[in-house]
Amino acid sequence: MTLRTKETPTIEETRKITLQVALDFVVMDRALKVAREAVAGGIDWLEVGTPLLKAEGFDAVRALRKEFPGHTIVADTKTMDAGRIEFEAAAKAGADVAVVMGAASESTIRECIETGRNYGIKVAVDLLNVDDFVGRARQAEAWGADIVYLHCPIDDQMKGLNPFDKLRALAPEVGIPVSVAGGINSETVVDAAEAGARIIIAGGAIAKAADAKAATADIKRAAQTGVRKATTLYKRVGEDQIRDALIAASTANISDGNHRLPVLEGILPLVPGARIAGPAVTVRTAPGDWSKPVLAIDQARPGDVIVIDAGGVPPTVWGELATLSAIQKGIAGVVVNGTVRDSDGIRSLGFAVFTKGVCSRAGEPKGLGEIGAPLRISGVLIVQGDWIVADSDGVLVLPRSKAAEMANRGMDCLEAENRIRQEITSGNTTLGQVQELLRWEKNR
Repeated sequence: MTLRTKETPTIEETRKITLQVALDFVVMDRALKVAREAVAGGIDWLEVGTPLLKAEGFDAVRALRKEFPGHTIVADTKTMDAGRIEFEAAAKAGADVAVVMGAASESTIRECIETGRNYGIKVAVDLLNVDDFVGRARQAEAWGADIVYLHCPIDDQMKGLNPFDKLRALAPEVGIPVSVAGGINSETVVDAAEAGARIIIAGGAIAKAADAKAATADIKRAAQTGVRKATTLYKRVGEDQIRDALIAASTANISDGNHRLPVLEGILPLVPGARIAGPAVTVRTAPGDWSKPVLAIDQARPGDVIVIDAGGVPPTVWGELATLSAIQKGIAGVVVNGTVRDSDGIRSLGFAVFTKGVCSRAGEPKGLGEIGAPLRISGVLIVQGDWIVADSDGVLVLPRSKAAEMANRGMDCLEAENRIRQEITSGNTTLGQVQELLRWEKNR
């Protein structure tokens, strides 16, 4: 079989886009609410995401088919085995498209394709984690697949990865539609269209939006016109944008997104509402010895956060004059495992000091301790250059090597909470009801 190849798509071609929303929920009612808003915003295809399919089974497909009889319903089955059984079940439940993994065996993929023919549904082959994704896509087309998916998984997105380079390599190599998923928003949808995708799957940018109707309309308009609409959400940062993400997300978001990351216990802001994010300059000193904390100001760079371990007890190692010096250097803030003084003066300056307590009695500048040494506060290791993020809920430490990923996971939680907040207020309901907590309590 000779496969048709394509040249780089024209502007007119890039505007012929099918927009699909991935309903990656575990609660059917929440998925239906987003689906209704997305349909009102002009969505083309509705996807029963894999989490929803696992939580609700093919009843999720039936529910969408019943409410949206005129829309294409995709069952993201991610089939790896038993292709005939799963695709037959998807078809009978009302799906128009079902998904088999490109990493599955040839026999499984062929069985899905044959079952799709028998039951009248399209077969999409997901190339997730397939090394030779171009070769597998060509094979899938030759075997009779209808669509190939190029999918950047959520956990890779958290590391700042995206699917667009692979998409540019794949799109000219097959004649069947290429679908893309992973980090699609009202800006990147233009990249996806220009790179050759014909089916573009938006997940969180619609499903987590407070107004899914408006979000859908914005993304679809950008895809059709090629004009991006700027957004601060639903995008993932690299090393050079860590600070922006950490300031946008709360420490609660970041903790939730990183397996309940612990705070430095008992260290809270002296100035109400203070927020900081920056690389750590570490200082180990004895209680009351303020020599090394003050000298650290001279070594710190603008945007750094000085972290002082003074044993968590008085006498004090930081005050108003040190604060004035830090402001002159452009330092982002100070974290003190110990006490500070001149609290009224520091508050009037509005400088972000986080401390375990306040004490008027200072010690002597004896010069004990060290700048740049690793610290351990509340059992948390802090190495110079690790990222510090702090707000009214406390202080978190993000290891430098994972800071971008951890910031992205915090943003992911922030985005999800935006949607939940809207559902609580618009539905005059409670968090427990929105999340169906009784159903999802641990049963063992």
